[in-house]
Amino acid sequence: MSKISIIGSGVSGLLTGLGLLKQGHDVTIYSALSADDWLTKVPPTGTACRFGTSLDLERSLGVNHWEDSTPIEGIHLTFCPKMGRQLIDLMGRLDKKALAIDVRLQSHRWTHDFEERGGRVHVESVDVPRLEEIAASSDLTLVAAGKSDIGKIFEVDKSRSVYDKPQRNLAMFVIKNVDMDRSNDGVPFEYGIKFNFFATAGEQFSIPYWHKDGYQCWNALFEARPGGIFDKFDDCKTGEEVLVRVKELFKQYIPWDYAWIKNAELADPKGWLKGSFTPCFKKPVGTLPSGAKVMAVGDMANSLDPIGGQGANNCYRQIRVLLDAVENNTAGQYSEEWMNATFDHFYETIGKDTNAFNNLLLEEITPAAQRILISQYGSDGRADNHSVHQRVANAFVDNFDDPTTFTSQMLVPEKALAFMNEVSGGKAGRIDIANKLKIGKGQIRQLIGLPRSDHPLARMRP
Repeated sequence: MSKISIIGSGVSGLLTGLGLLKQGHDVTIYSALSADDWLTKVPPTGTACRFGTSLDLERSLGVNHWEDSTPIEGIHLTFCPKMGRQLIDLMGRLDKKALAIDVRLQSHRWTHDFEERGGRVHVESVDVPRLEEIAASSDLTLVAAGKSDIGKIFEVDKSRSVYDKPQRNLAMFVIKNVDMDRSNDGVPFEYGIKFNFFATAGEQFSIPYWHKDGYQCWNALFEARPGGIFDKFDDCKTGEEVLVRVKELFKQYIPWDYAWIKNAELADPKGWLKGSFTPCFKKPVGTLPSGAKVMAVGDMANSLDPIGGQGANNCYRQIRVLLDAVENNTAGQYSEEWMNATFDHFYETIGKDTNAFNNLLLEEITPAAQRILISQYGSDGRADNHSVHQRVANAFVDNFDDPTTFTSQMLVPEKALAFMNEVSGGKAGRIDIANKLKIGKGQIRQLIGLPRSDHPLARMRP
């Protein structure tokens, strides 16, 4: 049994702690927030959508308390090359249902779960001198949260990081008084994620969400390209001001979803965020002034832009690798080499693909991804649809759950072509031509003010 300390009682810190307790270790979590503080003092830390494989980790630890709250069945994406004009819709059905649970509620409940199972929680702010004391009395110290001084002990890994500045300016808002069921919008899921991608402005997405106060609502986000037409939130000082700006942007640029959001209200006074950060990898080992080594976990080790819904899922993937490495470390020696090897294993097995997929969504569309989107044109998301179009759409959305399954097909043209020939019986070229003609017809109809009747589920609404 090892004595392990964890800094932070967010999702990463608590799930890691619960997993280590299950292995029989002596675990203490240090956090600036108590269980009740999570419910009353802070905003949600993000949309925190967890896909099916991530939820399996919660199930294995017996902390899956919200299984039937708002099960997400699929994803509807709309791609717009120009503002106000829809080009392609994709409706993919997930193989495993996803969930988005308010992290404030989860941290509250999981803190109690952790203590009931024998873990200790110390409510205090941890700075570098205090971290020195904690590390000196622990076999392994994991840092899943911390103020800027702690964050600085983990250097950016420039060899693995793609960006050196923020790629989007973010505005998140949790809303109620909107329909949970979007089937009236032509979406065949009772609960589905809705993405709107704009080539020049950024992105907007909305996720069915279980609120900390125990009801269904939506967590939504604008991802604004810096200086673009969605970058309108700098002067907003309150959540209400953010929501007013949101509705203005929907009315002008996303009219097909304006009727859905026009009566929305902020779900709670703290249910909003705005800001920006740089997606990056950190070196997983931090060296304290004394020379002691501590290990980064979760977002502290690898932060991603929210665009692909990979943040929380990426943390879960790290946790799985970490728990396996601790369990197999029978000697209980947690050296710098062990820490680096553990994180390297995460990076090589899934972390690299996760970041590649997420970054793909931040950039201009690749030729390979363009082929995939054209090939799936006509997908409708129905469970009984086994067409080539639907199989392609489903493969795309299931990549959100496991980015090792389909990322390369969206990056490498030869792999995209091979995949399409595989699922279509060698008819990739024929499908390409037919769908390009349908897409062109839809664009012409929009230019002359008609709805895109060639795609039955993509309707323009006032």
